[in-house]
Amino acid sequence: MSGVTAKRVVIAEDEALIRMDLAEMLAEEGYDVVGQAGDGEEAIRLAEEQRPDLVILDVKMPKLDGLSAAEKIAGERIAPVLMLTAFSQRELVERARDAGAMAYLVKPFSKADLLPAIEIAASRYVELAELEREVADLAERLETRKLVDRAKSILQTKFGLSEPDSFRWIQKTAMDKRVSMRQVAQLVVDEAGSSD
Repeated sequence: MSGVTAKRVVIAEDEALIRMDLAEMLAEEGYDVVGQAGDGEEAIRLAEEQRPDLVILDVKMPKLDGLSAAEKIAGERIAPVLMLTAFSQRELVERARDAGAMAYLVKPFSKADLLPAIEIAASRYVELAELEREVADLAERLETRKLVDRAKSILQTKFGLSEPDSFRWIQKTAMDKRVSMRQVAQLVVDEAGSSD
């Protein structure tokens, strides 16, 4: 089980026998099944309460199907979702992917099928989270850059500073006040807005 980060698992499967077999397989491999559900609504509730490392959902369940539950769980970034189904039609696989499932397993399956699927779901989830953090960081940097550029333009217009001098003034003020350049730039922009 090397490298698997998903240790706490919620299982949602409407067929009790399959759910019990799945829980047993997971327990034998050292996983902690922290919740079991027979429908999609209960799966969402358990996922929100338990904050597991992985949620395993059957596609076809009463009340709320697994795809809808996956969409909610994946959408809220609660945990990676592994879908179980007796069907392997292309359309169903695409719907599972679109719902945010990180892996897909066709029943009947063995432990030898299940463990790699869990590994893939967990690692894809980590990769996605890292990419989202990178995108957020780049977006933040871009916004800071735009704000600093606006502040430089204001300093150039109001005080006749050159572009490099405007930048150095923002940089020095940020260092002197021990705040970020973004905060200094925001103050410059706010001051310019209030004096207009």
